[in-house]
Amino acid sequence: MLKEFKEFAMKGNVLDMAVGIIIGAAFGTIVNSLVQDVIMPPIGLLLGNVDFSNIFVVLKEGKVAGPYASMAAAKSAGAVTINFGVFVNTIISFLIVAFAVFLLVRTV
Repeated sequence: MLKEFKEFAMKGNVLDMAVGIIIGAAFGTIVNSLVQDVIMPPIGLLLGNVDFSNIFVVLKEGKVAGPYASMAAAKSAGAVTINFGVFVNTIISFLIVAFAVFLLVRTV
């Protein structure tokens, strides 16, 4: 059974898939950096110095009462938050990846 698994794992399709997954994970990291470090800062600047990663709503205050200056401060105080800004960044990252995959599939 071990020999059969080794033969299966060494087939071209499985190795190709493994390479694709690794490259895809690296691409996701690049897209995440693109969104957080390149796209969102100018958008935040245009909207009046908004830092999207710090847009959150406190559902329940933590051990130290708010208001909290940042999401990190709220989390360190033990507050329960809804992190809208992080969600917006994630949606933009997804749209960029989806568009890149669309362009790749369209050309094939």
